[in-house]
Amino acid sequence: MATIDVTLNHHHENAEKPQDSFSERLEDRIERLEQALRQCQATQADSNKLNLLVFSGYRDRLLASFVMATGAAACGMEVTMFFTFWGTAALRKGGPQLGKKSLVERAFGMMLPNSFKRTKLSQMDMGGMGRLLMDKEMKKKNIANLDDLIATAAELGVSIRVCEMSMNLMGIRPEELIDYPGLEFCGVASFVDDCSSANTTLSV
Repeated sequence: MATIDVTLNHHHENAEKPQDSFSERLEDRIERLEQALRQCQATQADSNKLNLLVFSGYRDRLLASFVMATGAAACGMEVTMFFTFWGTAALRKGGPQLGKKSLVERAFGMMLPNSFKRTKLSQMDMGGMGRLLMDKEMKKKNIANLDDLIATAAELGVSIRVCEMSMNLMGIRPEELIDYPGLEFCGVASFVDDCSSANTTLSV
């Protein structure tokens, strides 16, 4: 009888092992699914966030960028503007070039506008005449200019980030840029990270 009992117990233990193994596999799978769900939720795009990539340094395109930025911010959206290449140069506040620079860096500084007030129109600039006519017409029709739009963007909490690589390439120093609250310097990785968490990204 003792032998029979041992055999029965042995079979009973073997029967439990596959069941225990199946339960463990099921628990592991559930845990992996929950982890994947948490990752998806963490990277889910925010429909109330707008990113603007400002590449151009033309005045009309800068105007369009800030009009969109301030409009979206006024509607309650979180807005980030990422300035790169010619857009970076347009953020300079004017005045002489600062710091020790190479010949190429100084050439960039002389050839590019040293403030957004000296930027040209992408169409019909006509040696500056187009700008004067446009400014006059905007004032006549009570349309905000770049000065007003930048001030409004600051009041609405629009974030401005400047590409470090573009600054380094063109020899632009941080102290040469406009005074803007919370102005940040970052690389493309930060912009890509912002894009991954935003529902809308526009390039101007």
